[in-house]
Amino acid sequence: MIDLLHHEHQRWQNGRQIVAGVDEAGRGPLAGPVVAAAVVFPPSLSDTFGINDSKKLSPKNRERLKPLIEDIALAIGVGIVDHVDIDRINILQATYKAMQIAVQQLSFTPDLVLIDGRGIPDLEMPCESIIKGDSKSVSIAAASIIAKVTRDHIMIDMHEKFPQYGFAQHKGYGTKKHIQAIREHGLSPIHRRSFRPRALMDIYDDLE
Repeated sequence: MIDLLHHEHQRWQNGRQIVAGVDEAGRGPLAGPVVAAAVVFPPSLSDTFGINDSKKLSPKNRERLKPLIEDIALAIGVGIVDHVDIDRINILQATYKAMQIAVQQLSFTPDLVLIDGRGIPDLEMPCESIIKGDSKSVSIAAASIIAKVTRDHIMIDMHEKFPQYGFAQHKGYGTKKHIQAIREHGLSPIHRRSFRPRALMDIYDDLE
């Protein structure tokens, strides 16, 4: 069984007292923003409270854990980059921008930032990437939950504005129902124009 506190304990013992975990949600959807979160836990943390990679948790458990994380964390930052910027600078750079904003939103500067995945955004403090970090680090896992729940709520709000697309159910991902809705209604104002799903190439080609 993976000890999700291992990476944090190791850094805390090495003198890095303010360790931020960073993760994102929303790189793959056809619509809506990409959201990143940064979470700093106290070095006294000795329990993960069921925190895990958001993809391994049910929506109900993510909703339950979000306020718990907010209660025990020393600081939380959230960065949101909308579909317009995603189309303008590409999804990778938009993801990095969201991560940068999330770290900047923290109430103090981290000694170290642990980032899920391979890439590292341009930050002013030391950073380390951890492959599958959302399954290995409690800080990154907590960030994945905050980012996912925050983005889900945004897409549920978007469902109120554009109910014909079913955003509350699929959150903008390219499900069969979502593809069908785009064929029936065209693209909404929050769809990413730079994403070109194969099943909808004709519709996106018409934008050019």
